[in-house]
Amino acid sequence: MVDILGAASGTNIYGERQQKLDVIANDTMKQMISWTGRVCVMASEEDDEPFPIPEEFNPGKYAMLHDPLDGSSNFDFNVSIGTIFSIHRRVSGSGPGTLEDCLQKGRNQVAAGYVMHGSSTVLVYTTGDGVHAFTMDPTIGEFRLINPNIETPPVGKYYSINESYYHRWSNGYRRVVSAFKGSDGVDHRKNARYIGSLVADFHRNLLAGGVFMYPADSETPDGKLRLLYEAAPLAFIAEQAGGAATDGKQPILDIQPTSLHQRTPLLIGSKEDVAYVEATIAEVDGA
Repeated sequence: MVDILGAASGTNIYGERQQKLDVIANDTMKQMISWTGRVCVMASEEDDEPFPIPEEFNPGKYAMLHDPLDGSSNFDFNVSIGTIFSIHRRVSGSGPGTLEDCLQKGRNQVAAGYVMHGSSTVLVYTTGDGVHAFTMDPTIGEFRLINPNIETPPVGKYYSINESYYHRWSNGYRRVVSAFKGSDGVDHRKNARYIGSLVADFHRNLLAGGVFMYPADSETPDGKLRLLYEAAPLAFIAEQAGGAATDGKQPILDIQPTSLHQRTPLLIGSKEDVAYVEATIAEVDGA
């Protein structure tokens, strides 16, 4: 824990100032996984290009994409942060993996999950057969199953959005949030909860029900969150738990990525809540 707080000297591909722990986490992921013989290529939001696994490490049949430390700007304040991962079968032949292995639809994922570093260390993952949660037991150094076959309620208690951007939203999203507040003549009242750490906000809503929204706006017309490292893996988990995830118009898992660091709006959570938000923004903003 020595000298890991605060910003590092560099920026990532998005021009964002990297935190020291971002760099440490990214290097750690490479060091722990590259030599296993199971992965042919890794890609991270902290690196400009994919990292093909060298021949001497016997590249495997999977491609791994990850956000090594989601919410790292909160680390200095001891707020929960997390690691998100997405796994695809390679589509290239053999040897070190390629960009093509990384640019696959979320629907092609064979596994996805996240580790949340909070009051306990929690692992949540899916391989396409339900969603399961484990917690780290430090007395034995293993993860114990605590919540098998998680099912998200169809209608949730919470809505999560950064309301400081209200002035940048479309009228449709303003209408939605007004309805969740019980104002504007429409009452779909929910409790507002926003941590500012995607994994933590998603995890709460996954268990208790709710909807997380990070829409495109006047300053980020393509959205802010990363399709491959954040939106797609969480969308796979949400759908496997009975929820839904879209960009406001189409399912996240059906979007064909065209670039490694592609961004997207994200609307994710309880199925009926997501449908309500989609219907409202379509009605107000137009298709």
